[in-house]
Amino acid sequence: MIVLPKMVEISRTSKKKRFLNLNIINHRKNSLICFKSSKYLLLCACFSFYFFTSFLLTTHNNPNPSLIHHLSNSNPFPSKALAETTLDHGHPKGLKIFVYDLPPKFNADWLSDGRCGGHLFASEVAIHRALLTSHVRSLDPYEADFFFLPVYVSCNFSSLNGFPAIAHAPSLLSSAVDVISGQFPFWNRSHGSDHIFVASHDFGACFHAMEDMAMAHGIPQFLKNSIILQTFGVKYKHPCQDVQNILIPPYIVPESVESAVVDGPRRDIFAFFRGKMEVNPKNVSGRFYGKRVRTAIWKKFHRDRRFHLRRHRFAGYRSEIARSVFCLCPLGWAPWSPRLVESVALGCVPVIIADGIRLPFPAAVDWPGISLTVAEKDVGKLGKILERVAGTNLTTIQNNLWDPKNRRALLFHNPSQMHDATWQVISALAKKLDRSFRSSRILHQ
Repeated sequence: MIVLPKMVEISRTSKKKRFLNLNIINHRKNSLICFKSSKYLLLCACFSFYFFTSFLLTTHNNPNPSLIHHLSNSNPFPSKALAETTLDHGHPKGLKIFVYDLPPKFNADWLSDGRCGGHLFASEVAIHRALLTSHVRSLDPYEADFFFLPVYVSCNFSSLNGFPAIAHAPSLLSSAVDVISGQFPFWNRSHGSDHIFVASHDFGACFHAMEDMAMAHGIPQFLKNSIILQTFGVKYKHPCQDVQNILIPPYIVPESVESAVVDGPRRDIFAFFRGKMEVNPKNVSGRFYGKRVRTAIWKKFHRDRRFHLRRHRFAGYRSEIARSVFCLCPLGWAPWSPRLVESVALGCVPVIIADGIRLPFPAAVDWPGISLTVAEKDVGKLGKILERVAGTNLTTIQNNLWDPKNRRALLFHNPSQMHDATWQVISALAKKLDRSFRSSRILHQ
């Protein structure tokens, strides 16, 4: 009877001690959490201040040459995860291109000749126009990842034959570089690695219509560190593509083909080609036009009723493409041809006869599914090859061909449209952000 009150007292004392201990523990936990939160807040504040001051220094001061990175050793930017999660119109968010406002002698003056903006080499004009209204254009060069030089080198038409003459191209481009490097710091700070040019002629940045002469001249030294948008491309090593390049399609006026697509029974021409086919090809300093491939086609099939072959020009020849099942695309002086784009745009199966040719935008255009490739040595077997395809998988090829995404990716629109040719160029540039001086600076901060 006497012990019970003491036990109760002890029990109450124990509870009180436990209560006090719990309060102490909770207080310590709360203090620790507050300390950690304060530490994180302090770190965030430090990082924010660092990046803010770095941004001000980067965008408002002239670049220090000692800060130029060795871009060839830098990591790609942005990372794959970033590219997948931060997109703007399908491109990495924030990608910007500055278009230099060059004196008219480099571009606008050439447009006095109406042919300048509409011939097969006019992608230089089309890309310039599309970029001026593109969502990626930056009016502040300090915010730009890439710099575009709008120089129209293929608008100098020869008075003798009416074709573009491009012997002046290297000097004209060099003059443009002198202008922008004298007025802005951006060419010198990156040595031109984030600057973009268009070379839409036969052998691209070599700027000559004859392959042996183009190879002998090579790419002008001042362009070798830049990015070249060019129509010439082959799968083997070639000095005229020995530069950072993006393969682009030749220019076809979109309105000239988009309303002329024909399908099914109305295609009453089995195999079609209209263009230069020399019966007896001339030896031009040891060179034969088209490596005699077109001559071989003419001699073998010009009396064949299945083949609609014409050697003379016809203003409405695209209506013939729209009526044809197969469109022959043999090489000329260069492997590529405007017929590649015209055939796809008009629903005619392109028959590519140019060994080793590299085709534009393979990630966007289903070339294996929409075209045939015939080796140059096999042109004599064209009849059998096309008949075999017509009797087996022609319907599958045509269904693939009529998918509008293939046509859209090969045409330059103004303004640019989602997934069109200019959009594809921008997508290709996004994969070269490691060449951008600005992006490399941000990446290494």
